[in-house]
Amino acid sequence: MRAVWIRKHGGPEVLEVRETPDPEPQAGEVRVRANAVGLNFAEVTARQGLYPDAPKPPCVVGYEGAGVIDALGPGVTSLRVGQRVIFMKRFGAHADVVCVPEIQAIPMPDSMSFEEGAAIPVNYLTAYHMLFRISRVRSGDSVLVHMVAGGVGTAAMQLCRTVDGLTTFGTCSASKHDYARSHGCQHPIDYRTKDYVEEVRRIQGGRGVDYVFDPLGGPDWKKGYSLLNESGMMVCFGMANVQVPGKRRLLHALGQVLQIPKFDPMKMMGDNKGVAGLNVGHLWHRLDMLRPEMDELVRLYEKGVVKPHLDSVHPFEKAADAFARIEHGKNVGKVVMVP
Repeated sequence: MRAVWIRKHGGPEVLEVRETPDPEPQAGEVRVRANAVGLNFAEVTARQGLYPDAPKPPCVVGYEGAGVIDALGPGVTSLRVGQRVIFMKRFGAHADVVCVPEIQAIPMPDSMSFEEGAAIPVNYLTAYHMLFRISRVRSGDSVLVHMVAGGVGTAAMQLCRTVDGLTTFGTCSASKHDYARSHGCQHPIDYRTKDYVEEVRRIQGGRGVDYVFDPLGGPDWKKGYSLLNESGMMVCFGMANVQVPGKRRLLHALGQVLQIPKFDPMKMMGDNKGVAGLNVGHLWHRLDMLRPEMDELVRLYEKGVVKPHLDSVHPFEKAADAFARIEHGKNVGKVVMVP
């Protein structure tokens, strides 16, 4: 088995490809020969030592991938050797051989590439869960998505197009506006040159939005809450503001944490607003909840409604380039690695 290891916390130079014995599937597990694995912001912050859930280095991270089943553990009945699948795993997915529980391996359509399969679980489940389980968006609503040109942002905009009459806003740099529009963002806002709160209110005739989906954290959560209309909801699904490229900077991270607003239920009751949190990696064990959503995403892919946009594909040996692509904010869509 070949895998991308984080030797210690630090910059991209701490990544290393190592070989270890292939794992054997246990009861109820399948073993997958991975052809592609997904890379997310969470793994970047794990490498830096800023992701609290990540295993201690040396370790292998990664949540998702796609490949072909080559072995079945005792008791597996719904899948077969040779079947193409998308898989979900709580760390350890950045490898070319992965064992996962049977229910965490989802059959892939023949028309789906392995790279596309690896791009779906984290980004599209996060977007789907925020839009349709936590928020339940409907026609006539307005939505603001931060980092709209990234993996989750792209997924959210594509899924927003399944609801007629939504008004969609998104923040990203000006060079990514055309991309954001092509995936359904009606009003991209350059956060570097404009105050997105003021710009949203200008476009909305003084009103805010019904939903804010925020992976930024820190002071942006306060700004997002201020933008909510009555009965609005902000969903927090990341803390990108704590991260800067390279090694972690603890003082910077602490400064962002100290600016997180303290949400008071009494105030929210008076404001008629709500705040929710989402870490889809903490729901991998709730396949009773996520598996129907994943099945629906595969169905939407087959209908041509959703389609992952691959920003770039990097071999394991160039993992440092893949990580740098995300931490420098260069990616539009999904970054994928291949063994």
